[in-house]
Amino acid sequence: MKIIPLLVAALLPLGSAWGNVTEVRIRTAPEKPFVRPLESIVVQALVYGEVTARDGSKRTGRLRRGGATARVATTEGGWLSKPFRFQGRDELPFVEQSESTAGRIFGSLAGEYVLQDSFLYTAPEKPGQYEVEVSLEGKTARVTIEVSAEAPSLKPAETVDFPPERISLDPYRSLAEHWAPFLAQETWFQPKADYPARFDFDKDWDGDNNWQSLDTGSSQAYVYYAVMETATHWFLIYNVFHARDYSDKCVIGTCHENDNEGVILTVRKDGTEFGRLQAMETLAHNNVYSFVADTRVTRGLHDVDGTVDLHEGRRPIVFIESGGHGIYGSRSSHARYDISRDTFTAGTGVTFIYKGVAERPRHANDRLVGYDLLPIHEHWWSRAYSGSGWTSRTFDDYFTYSPLGGRPGVPHRQIAGAFLGRKEAENKAKPFWGWHDSLSLKRRVLAVGQWALDPAYAVSLNLRFPRSEPFSLDYVFNPYLGAAGPLPAVAATSSEPTAPQAAAQGHFEFRVWIDGSVEVFVQGDRVRYQVLGGGPIRSPESGYSEPLPGASLRSLEVRVKEGRGTVRLLEEPSAANGYTARLRIDDPRSGPGRYHVSLEWVR
Repeated sequence: MKIIPLLVAALLPLGSAWGNVTEVRIRTAPEKPFVRPLESIVVQALVYGEVTARDGSKRTGRLRRGGATARVATTEGGWLSKPFRFQGRDELPFVEQSESTAGRIFGSLAGEYVLQDSFLYTAPEKPGQYEVEVSLEGKTARVTIEVSAEAPSLKPAETVDFPPERISLDPYRSLAEHWAPFLAQETWFQPKADYPARFDFDKDWDGDNNWQSLDTGSSQAYVYYAVMETATHWFLIYNVFHARDYSDKCVIGTCHENDNEGVILTVRKDGTEFGRLQAMETLAHNNVYSFVADTRVTRGLHDVDGTVDLHEGRRPIVFIESGGHGIYGSRSSHARYDISRDTFTAGTGVTFIYKGVAERPRHANDRLVGYDLLPIHEHWWSRAYSGSGWTSRTFDDYFTYSPLGGRPGVPHRQIAGAFLGRKEAENKAKPFWGWHDSLSLKRRVLAVGQWALDPAYAVSLNLRFPRSEPFSLDYVFNPYLGAAGPLPAVAATSSEPTAPQAAAQGHFEFRVWIDGSVEVFVQGDRVRYQVLGGGPIRSPESGYSEPLPGASLRSLEVRVKEGRGTVRLLEEPSAANGYTARLRIDDPRSGPGRYHVSLEWVR
């Protein structure tokens, strides 16, 4: 379908067939340009002009013309999305642009597929009056938009809020946190549909009501993850789920309920805690794109589509398109995000970064919104195979996984090939074990699901790695293929204590945001904070394999998994202090910093 606009643009001349532009007007939806701070309204460019008929007569009226540009003419006056086809009722008539048969046909196609004459204006936080200007062929128009807290809200209230996640004791969690990607998420005319979400954002596990639940469900940001390991590499999978795949013209499956695309990182185990990133593969509409962080990695079945850009030296930067949500490396020709200027080149977008906290975007052009990670094995896989006992309307299209190349299969007769979805198109969104790459599938190199279920094998075919370094295809850990069993259980927070275990080893973990200096007291299953200087603590969380024992310990180690300042153990637990561990955290930088600390002991 995307060929049609190109034909229209090539075959329909400007001038008499299209009409000569004499005036540009602006219409807003709602009609009164009155909006709350950080909320949005639609700005539509109406083009008027004169058309010359075949008999030489002239007619004037509204032209079926797109291509107008728009800008916010007031400094710091808000933001405009990329253009889209007006979604409301548009009853203003068009003047016939040509009486010829060809002109009528192509004029109709242009109006149906090309006429993107609208922009989503998002207001700044500061109230005031701001001007938006539209232009086409030297003709301009301006509208003054009043931004006021007194304006009626156009944003439906959310009815769902998720508490902080329980601290995970997954041994691969810190690895997933370290490499969690920086998301440059473009937004369009339904910004909330572009925000990364959790599947149960509406507080239920039914997949076929997510389209209608979008407005009232939570906009808290989440990304799903999984980790597999061989003797030489870790493979980190990140899934970005959206409630809607949408377009300004929903035809032939271009829109559908639920959407799930992703990223696979190949990280070499080099003796350091987090290894060395070698390659990143991304999924966009059943096509895999390959990017390298190690320039010794070269093309295999796939071309190399660019190098990997890193945020703060470690987080791969990916661009996610609005509407369809295909994911690309920041160096891809498909990417529309300028890293150096931190801008979305076609319009608006939100950047997301892992913080361990699921934050909400404040508006359609927000920056550095925090997301949290959710384990795929626990949230999806444990519910997605035949015999799992799961009864909610979450999955559909069950199939038998049949890997190629003599590779291992899954330990289940059938697995779900899609998330259940009925709106616009049926069952189009897939969990990672339902993904496929069109090229490798066509050449019968990888089966459906094999790219992500067996990433070691897949990336070894898609790319060529240095021969001087071993590349193992045998998994130390891959619970999806039955290697090394299931993931460890997740520990409860301190508000839901688990029963003490009789193991000789144990650990107690806490996460907290600190702005200044804080003493931390850990006793049994509780943790207490005393602020010595600076701002208050934020978002405290804790979890453990067992409470800190009320007895002498053979050894106690403090491990800092995340933190930009210093963490010191001031006092070990003893009978004199009631078996309390006392620590001090000093955060030297302005603004709050996130800390993840683990106390690990042997009894």
